[in-house]
Amino acid sequence: MAKLIVCLTGMPGAGKSTIAEGLKSKGYDVINMGNIVRLEAKKRNLEPTGTNLGKLMLEIREKNGPGAVAELVLPEIENSQSDVIVIDGIRSNAEIEILRKHGTVKLLAIHASTDKRFEFLQKRGRSDDPQTKINFEERDNRELGVGISNSIALSDDAITNNNKTKEELIEASFKKIEGWIK
Repeated sequence: MAKLIVCLTGMPGAGKSTIAEGLKSKGYDVINMGNIVRLEAKKRNLEPTGTNLGKLMLEIREKNGPGAVAELVLPEIENSQSDVIVIDGIRSNAEIEILRKHGTVKLLAIHASTDKRFEFLQKRGRSDDPQTKINFEERDNRELGVGISNSIALSDDAITNNNKTKEELIEASFKKIEGWIK
């Protein structure tokens, strides 16, 4: 059986990483696209701020094409022993096309309101999380600029994360994936 590559897409703060972490405990391998960019920043001795990581993501794409970040995760996919791999943070159709060469791709969009997403990011506290509404809007615009709206629009299914508990969000995602496996 070909590997099932479940790509989580959605605007920053929608709940993709929360789902990915929860799905790890269900036995799925998880690859975080943002971690690939953070790793590259570390190699270049760049401080992992939102601005630096955003510029680096754009630079990687500019230099190596719109699917470049997906290319960087291919070794992890190839080395995975799991039949289901969850990719956290797909941002463009070019990335999806690259992944399609390595398995069956299903796209799950995670939606949350702007206010909810900002609230989630404030609580998360990662080094690249926006501290102000202006930083938040800049990040949203950067994500929209690389084509995330297309991957959201073309998703195979979607989950809304405005009024779910963490457990409900993970369970809803797990059920969708289990349905795709059957």
